Amino acid sequence: MSITSDRPVMVETQTVGLPDAHWTDGPGGYTGVEPTPEWADEVRRLARARNATLLAHNYQLPAIQDVADHVGDSLALSRIAAEVDADEIIFCGVHFMAETAKILSPRKRVLIPDERAGCSLADSITADELREWKAEHPDAVVVSYVNTTAEVKGLTDICCTSSNAVDVVASIDPDREVLFLPDQFLGAHVKRVTGRDNIHIWAGECHVHAGINGDELADQAGSHPDADLFIHPECGCATSALYLAGEGAVPADKVKILSTGGMLDAARETGAKQVLVATEIGMLHQLRKAAPGVDFQAVNDRASCPYMKMITPAALLRSLREGRDEVFVADDVAERARKSVERMIAIGNPGSGE
Repeated sequence: MSITSDRPVMVETQTVGLPDAHWTDGPGGYTGVEPTPEWADEVRRLARARNATLLAHNYQLPAIQDVADHVGDSLALSRIAAEVDADEIIFCGVHFMAETAKILSPRKRVLIPDERAGCSLADSITADELREWKAEHPDAVVVSYVNTTAEVKGLTDICCTSSNAVDVVASIDPDREVLFLPDQFLGAHVKRVTGRDNIHIWAGECHVHAGINGDELADQAGSHPDADLFIHPECGCATSALYLAGEGAVPADKVKILSTGGMLDAARETGAKQVLVATEIGMLHQLRKAAPGVDFQAVNDRASCPYMKMITPAALLRSLREGRDEVFVADDVAERARKSVERMIAIGNPGSGE
């Protein structure tokens, strides 16, 4: 029986290894707890006591990734959440991801360790802004990246991931206008690949990915001429990478525009000794685990999402001990949003969430 109460569920918290852990709340999140082996044991014990599954996004702190039951991209994790036999889902990621898990698991109790963990990309378009945009293009098909709020998904015709955005847009009648949102760089990638002229792209961005620029990529590629380049399509440098390949500055077969899930697949298959990675730096942890013999280096080692890093060891412990913070999605919104996600899955190749 799934837990549906909106009250925090309290469990016995005392253990020999970590009986007196306390945390401090601050502007950057909860602090005061170190990720020791005792902490990991306590987290796992509390999860068992709550009949909870721990999910961690690839951009989370390494300690959070290592203690989780499942690590991956937001859509993949949300689909796991829907399948696992658990009363609770503890989603270590940002808020829209936990919302997506709730949309696909309406009978389960979904918690995010710190509800303040937002997303600059999801926040770059509101439901009201989308309504206005749709009114300007009443016959257009709305395609939303999964990195959007539940309310925006509820106004969407079909969602997409970075893995299948091209396939989703290509599946739409070529005579229909398309409103693609919210990421302008992913939208530009889709427009470039499909050659579609009747696609309108919202000017949103992830501030972390947008900050990985072409000059940095060119400098790094020049300094590491034998390295492969793994580049997320949300990055501001994606177009620059294709330009470098087109100009012959970088061999075309070394430039790979990939979702985070695609990066993991490519990491296991690469023959390169070194790979330059253009995405949020939390991804390096999973890449290094997937291919320990490869030297993975960030194109921009400052590309760290402060929202992702709000899911601290202290925040996770607090969430498990106090049953916070619960994520709610209105039933009518969830129903409409679920349909947009299901339409995407029906097309096939949903791949990863980002």
